[in-house]
Amino acid sequence: MVVVGGGVMGSATAWALAQRGVDVVLLERFGPGHAHGASHGRARIYRSTYAQPHHQALVAEARVLWGELQEESGVRVLHPAPGVTTAAAPGLSRLREVAAAMTTAGVPHEWLTADEAQQRWPGMRFPGPVLHEPATAGRVDADAAVTALQQAAAGQGAVVRHHRRVTAVEPDGDGVLVRSAAGAVVRARTAVVAAGAWTADVLPSVALPPLRVTQEQPAHFRPLDPAAAWPAFTADPDPAEGWPSGVYGLASPGDGVKVGFHGVGAVVHPDRRDPLPDIAQLERLQDYVRRWLPGLDAASAEPVSCTYTSTPTGEFVLDRIGPVMVAAGFSGHGFKSATAIGRVLADLTVGAPAGAEAFALAAHAASP
Repeated sequence: MVVVGGGVMGSATAWALAQRGVDVVLLERFGPGHAHGASHGRARIYRSTYAQPHHQALVAEARVLWGELQEESGVRVLHPAPGVTTAAAPGLSRLREVAAAMTTAGVPHEWLTADEAQQRWPGMRFPGPVLHEPATAGRVDADAAVTALQQAAAGQGAVVRHHRRVTAVEPDGDGVLVRSAAGAVVRARTAVVAAGAWTADVLPSVALPPLRVTQEQPAHFRPLDPAAAWPAFTADPDPAEGWPSGVYGLASPGDGVKVGFHGVGAVVHPDRRDPLPDIAQLERLQDYVRRWLPGLDAASAEPVSCTYTSTPTGEFVLDRIGPVMVAAGFSGHGFKSATAIGRVLADLTVGAPAGAEAFALAAHAASP
């Protein structure tokens, strides 16, 4: 079988399939360590602050599988750190739902007042109560994760090929046709398409929910106190203050602290985007840092360019359409769950129960 896309989702799927003894070829259009999509850099948050039980289950499974990957590959991928989530008054009911879901899932957490949290993390200010998860949050090293997944997949027998651009995957009877930019056509029994921002291009004949590709630009900021510890954090500031979205951030060794708005970038096609920063958006992010993260030097901003591929609901697409498995629309929050997503896609491929009903195409069609 063929996996199209060598980012974190495709690489995790290749690893999961190879572990099961499936003959798998992973095709990636770019070279190792490229920065064209959404799986590069050193810093992705992992956290358990979800209100939905299916996401609680997914992130819990993923943490276990990340640990297994580390043991198998000898590469450190997870870097634990405290996790904090806060919200201004309009978002407090949602934050309470998250805490209730964490209680049900058995995830350790505690509530702190804004003042108590500021005493622990003096470089931060908080617009309201703080939900603290001490043991289930931190950073995933994105570059190391993708490399480790591909090496582990290859170690289990998978074939990993870079610089192989797939232009289309088309269902064809009881199999698929995989078309390449070089003009070659390969027939396979099944295919997993995890092509990120290129998904709609690669699957022209598959009816998908609308996939919105945006160019996001978080930035790295220099801490004023180099010795200060920074948690992984998310915040929902008061929209009446003019902030365009919620905010996330985490320490990124060697780069400073990564901070970004969530899903507010310009709509782009991944082959025709300009990586130069939107100055107005960057200035607004610097305003946020000055107001709520005074332990960072707002003037030191170093923008980062990446893509989000989002569904209207923010939910993932994980489903099987005949011989094609689709993995798409991770909406800026899927990386942490990638190892579990790879397991789901492997189950779909071999016909095993995947427990992915919440991510199925039918669930997207039923959403308002």
